[in-house]
Amino acid sequence: MKNEFFICTIILSIFCSSCKTARTYDNPIIGRSLPDPSVIKADDGYFYLYATEDIRNLPIYRSKNLIDWEFVATAFTNTTRPTFVERGGIWAPDIQYIDGRYVLYYSMSVWGGEWECGIGVATADKPEGPFTDHGRLFRSNEIGVKNSIDPFYIADQGKHYLFWGSFRGIYYLELTDDGLEIKPGSTPRKVAGTAYEGTNIVKRDGFYYLFASIGSCCAGDKSTYTTVVGRSRQVTGPYIDSQGRPMLDNYHEIVVQANDRFVGTGHNSVIVQDKRKNDWMIYHSFIRNESKKGRVVLMDRIIWENGWPRVDGLQPAATAKAPKL
Repeated sequence: MKNEFFICTIILSIFCSSCKTARTYDNPIIGRSLPDPSVIKADDGYFYLYATEDIRNLPIYRSKNLIDWEFVATAFTNTTRPTFVERGGIWAPDIQYIDGRYVLYYSMSVWGGEWECGIGVATADKPEGPFTDHGRLFRSNEIGVKNSIDPFYIADQGKHYLFWGSFRGIYYLELTDDGLEIKPGSTPRKVAGTAYEGTNIVKRDGFYYLFASIGSCCAGDKSTYTTVVGRSRQVTGPYIDSQGRPMLDNYHEIVVQANDRFVGTGHNSVIVQDKRKNDWMIYHSFIRNESKKGRVVLMDRIIWENGWPRVDGLQPAATAKAPKL
């Protein structure tokens, strides 16, 4: 009887140890360079992640649990990729599901080409593609907004908006209902100052929260990238910090910043809510002293306190409890 009890205890111990492992994860969740991640949950039950990468055709990864990711495809090939910016790279995608199809907004630019860069759009019937490019929505020199990259789409009260901008102000304009063209008569309007890029907007409890990134994104261990936020009662602003100061004047609250393990924490994706009603943010960062790996992908839970979001301790976790999905 004692032997049977002893064997059962060992089995239970192994089982519980396995359960404990399954309930945690380590950052980074993807240990290769995939900057500017954008994530969507598809009807097939998978989460799909789209990101910038050196191959410049927008890699697509998928996961059932937001922790274990596999490469599935690229949004474009060398023959189908956009070409409206000569020798341009495809950066900072934003993936959406609009009217029964997947709509992919993307930036196209070269370093320093702040008046030639622009934003394009492509569509697919499946999240893994293949994507059909519909060409550019606009270029900086056509829309009058310097450095027109980093798109983000949101629909609100029957209207369709595209927000964008990178250190020359955050702007928005209206799109047509299918999200593929600028709505006739719509012109750019500025909602945040010159400190920001990488816009992402989340609605919660009557407020719209404009997440963005400040600082240098791409200087390895010397990067100062930090995720910040302001909020508004209207999707079109005005966005303010906790003291009522406007993001138009570059005021904000910090969401997550560097620590002794990670540096350059920014360009977050849409927040995902799990079955426990916990919210999760996916973003990129360098690993200190391992910056040659590039900007890897991190995930952290968002804590809401007095109506404002932040990562616990304002810094990335090394190990944390996993989402319940």
